[in-house]
Amino acid sequence: MLTVSNVSLQFSDRKLFEDVNIKFTPGNCYGLIGANGAGKSTFLKVLSGEVDSTSGHVHMAPGLRMSFLKQNQFAYDEYPVLETVIIGHERLYEIIKEKDALYAKPDFNEDDGMRAAELEGEFAELDGWDAESDAAILLEGLGIPSSIHQKQMSELKAGQKVKVLLAQALFGNPDVLLLDEPTNNLDIQAIRWLEEFLLNFDNTVIVVSHDRHFLNKVCTQIADVDFGKIKVYPGNYDFWYESSQLAQRMMQDSNRKKEEKMKELQDFIARFSANASKSRQATSRKKVLEKITLDDIAPSSRRYPFVGFNQEREVGNDLLTVEGLSKTVDGVKVLDNVTFTMKKGDKIAFVGRNDIAITTLFKIVMGEIEPDEGSYKWGVTTSVSYLPRDNSSYFDGLDLNLVEWLRQYSPDDQTESFLRSFLGRMLFSGEEALKKVPVLSGGEKMRCMLAKMMLQNANILILDDPTNHLDLESITALNNGLVAFKGSMLFASHDQQFIDSLANRIIEVVPNGIFDKEMPYEEYLEDQALQAEILAAYGDE
Repeated sequence: MLTVSNVSLQFSDRKLFEDVNIKFTPGNCYGLIGANGAGKSTFLKVLSGEVDSTSGHVHMAPGLRMSFLKQNQFAYDEYPVLETVIIGHERLYEIIKEKDALYAKPDFNEDDGMRAAELEGEFAELDGWDAESDAAILLEGLGIPSSIHQKQMSELKAGQKVKVLLAQALFGNPDVLLLDEPTNNLDIQAIRWLEEFLLNFDNTVIVVSHDRHFLNKVCTQIADVDFGKIKVYPGNYDFWYESSQLAQRMMQDSNRKKEEKMKELQDFIARFSANASKSRQATSRKKVLEKITLDDIAPSSRRYPFVGFNQEREVGNDLLTVEGLSKTVDGVKVLDNVTFTMKKGDKIAFVGRNDIAITTLFKIVMGEIEPDEGSYKWGVTTSVSYLPRDNSSYFDGLDLNLVEWLRQYSPDDQTESFLRSFLGRMLFSGEEALKKVPVLSGGEKMRCMLAKMMLQNANILILDDPTNHLDLESITALNNGLVAFKGSMLFASHDQQFIDSLANRIIEVVPNGIFDKEMPYEEYLEDQALQAEILAAYGDE
């Protein structure tokens, strides 16, 4: 049991949260959500003891162990991979090091023998004999092969280090597990493995994530940071989102009879209960949902941007033809004889282990770089709007306010009020629209790029990792806007729910070409024969 009692945190004149009281119980996974800057990651640091609260206290029952996902990828460069994982269980690692030092003594005496016996007993109690094999199982589950378990951390790529640090956090069955953005930089196979691991984890998990599919899959409770408070709701992220929207509608329609509101709530809960995940958590979640009353749900203070794309004209039948494209980047062949034809109505998700390959393909068809071999051709009725993975070239070196910046991309000499309306949709209202470009955050730049795209009224959209830097509210708004878009799309994303809801076709870029399948993404991932074929195409990569 982890108990938070009357915890408040204030930085100078800013109060992040006040009088927070929560009991985090075993068997539950809590998704900690809130707007950017609400203090989610800081709250995890308060729980771990890394940051002291202004008032109140955090109490964990005696004898329990807490584990926190580390963010510094270079902290363990001097250690071997397997040892780095075992370091995650601090007490076990201390015992191992002390035992090794004792047994290495040339003058090992009777007192040393007594101490060694004590350590051996504690070592056995902590499952020390299985430590290396348990660490290896975690690493292999996350896609780190045994061939590199004895390598130094400094030899690993950044993505591999992230997986090792995650294995470190999971190691040793901690009683309380704190995870801050655990799916960042993970491939889809590693994310799915982590989901299954957490679904079968019996202790307490508290996680911060912008991955809605992940939150929906693993969470039994949502802890919402809002109005300077943290309130816990039963269910997963979708249940929280839909219930907060329902509460908003009920608040706006205060004249409706309470009986009608209760009927709407009951129907809503019944729908979510019926659609609950078929995991072992589903039954308990369903029971909790059925106990909810009208007073248990509350509207959120979150503001959601409005994202909507219109086509100036409908596209014809000829969209894009790609023939034999190949390209080498920094001595590595990232595209090899890529050939496909885009059809009207296609919303194609490009996936794969190599983000550079997909970004390179998008840059080629946008005319930003030339292929080494092959060609591409756009249809005469197409108009394309592009959201690049790296948008820095659109902002660097400019001393413009947002209205001036957006005017550069206006097809006509539009009025300031017209441009402000597009910025307002992206939550830049009033004086915010006069904010200078150099002070924008990554998320604000992404919202500006979306406003630019909405102005262009293109019939084809190319989006390279569009959820990057966006908060959950903006991701949800963008997702809804793209679902409603009538044109065609090429896009890349690591957000499974984003792909699931949009794509009718999947193209996976592999070292020797592509796999091109017209099917939903979930079906694509569940096709074991296809996945085996794709895995073989990657070889030892």
